[in-house]
Amino acid sequence: MDRIVAPVGAIPTDKLVALALALGARRVPDWSSAEEALIVDLPHLPPLVIAHTEQEIRQGNDPLGEAFCQIFNGEERRPRGATYTPLQIVEAMLCWAATHCSPTRIVDLGAGSARFLVAAGRRFPHAQLIASEIDPIAGVMARAHLAAAGMADRAIVMLGDYRELVLPKIDGQTLFLGNPPYVRHHLISSRWKTWLRETARDLGYEASQLAGLHVHFFLATALHAKLGDAGVLITAAEWLDVNYGRLVRELMLGKLGAENIQVIEPTASPFPGTQTTAVITGFRVGSRPSAIGLRRVACTDKLGQLEADHLIHRERLEVADRWSPLTRVVPDRREGFVELGELCRVHRGQVTGANRIWVSEHNEYSLPESVLFPAVTKARELFATTGTLADSTGLRRVIDLPVDLGEFKKPERRRIERFLRFAKAQGTDKGFIASHRKAWWSVGLRKPAPILATYMARRPPVFVRNLVDARHINIAHGLYPRIELNNMQLHALSAFLSQSVSLNDGRTYAGGLTKFEPREMERLLVPNPDLLANWATLCDQA
Repeated sequence: MDRIVAPVGAIPTDKLVALALALGARRVPDWSSAEEALIVDLPHLPPLVIAHTEQEIRQGNDPLGEAFCQIFNGEERRPRGATYTPLQIVEAMLCWAATHCSPTRIVDLGAGSARFLVAAGRRFPHAQLIASEIDPIAGVMARAHLAAAGMADRAIVMLGDYRELVLPKIDGQTLFLGNPPYVRHHLISSRWKTWLRETARDLGYEASQLAGLHVHFFLATALHAKLGDAGVLITAAEWLDVNYGRLVRELMLGKLGAENIQVIEPTASPFPGTQTTAVITGFRVGSRPSAIGLRRVACTDKLGQLEADHLIHRERLEVADRWSPLTRVVPDRREGFVELGELCRVHRGQVTGANRIWVSEHNEYSLPESVLFPAVTKARELFATTGTLADSTGLRRVIDLPVDLGEFKKPERRRIERFLRFAKAQGTDKGFIASHRKAWWSVGLRKPAPILATYMARRPPVFVRNLVDARHINIAHGLYPRIELNNMQLHALSAFLSQSVSLNDGRTYAGGLTKFEPREMERLLVPNPDLLANWATLCDQA
């Protein structure tokens, strides 16, 4: 009877390390003391398991990386930034690299199990292979993967931080490849935040302390690379739009020399286990093309060799605060359609700075009714509607005092002052938002918006007619008409938007949240006022 070999993914960490050693991990140079510390009381593995794993590797698979992802789930790997890229995406990235460079050396920025590096070694059979990895378990896996693939004699695994990597000078071209780790800024030490700021300044850039670890890796690549080197990296797409991503955008237009940008929609699962928009960036150091190729894809089958759908002139990228909208090919407008921004301004609701103080459930402070405003304070209050907010009795109220309190009569003024003493005792006046107001006690709510919209969720936004003049705080956007729109047109506009807007129209972050910034929402295509009136009439007749 044939023996059944259990999947490699079903083994614990000690067996994974034992398997890596059996595959020849020690044959790859620069073995470290941290890796040596893992070699304690390792179990014996059946020869069939070792042979099966080696065969899988020679067939182009990554059984060690798959096993690692089963041992450590997504939640456990996220703080390390350990996200493993599907092989189909790896191959597409290497196709682009093969048409743009002939590397003497390939550097994998955060090697993990060396999935990228082994595939690159097959594509470029004479290139030196360097894996940079900080996790000793991943380091041992990378060594084993390289050894089993027959690349131990031209590979090095450097266990340490990529930002501190020292690369020897070579005459040929270096290809920087991989998936830089995604770690949020609050998990990055102050030492490395200082490194980011000072290193960026030395290169003539400014850096934000809110930048994630992938931004650090882009900057480190700019340090390590020389003129003529190339790179193709996949990361979360946030840097295309957020303020802290400005450093990466400037590097791409400057030293790193972006030539191709491909946005991958969350539907393609670019990072398994997360619903995140990804971006692949191909660059050649020192390149300054007059236009950069851009494209969006909804499934990995369409990646191919990362061909661009359209070109965007660099001058346009230089002046744009956000790049994601430029990756979309704007279809020829249907006759009579306009951008939402031509009809309405979109404004996010006011930030209170301390909802526990300024949002009241039952007027527990006995304040005058004139300073209590029914408001949408939770997105679910909009999701729960059927497109119309017609009753405000279930809404909480936001306390919005005027800057000048002298307009109140003495009994009201005493109640207000008692409330303000309480708020001050909670430190509310010292908060960042409050300290930057004209008067710390005046929230400054916007006027009621005829249409309210959710803007961040794991589902498409809803657009709701606001028939009760409810205010909104920063969990929602308000749509304020620039031109006169009657009730029928406003109803038609909100209904059209709720039916037509999809998650693909926004940008998706790690964890699957899709967000619509006000200016992004203003770019949505909607019927013009005449079409809205006709559509509303047809709906009524139906």
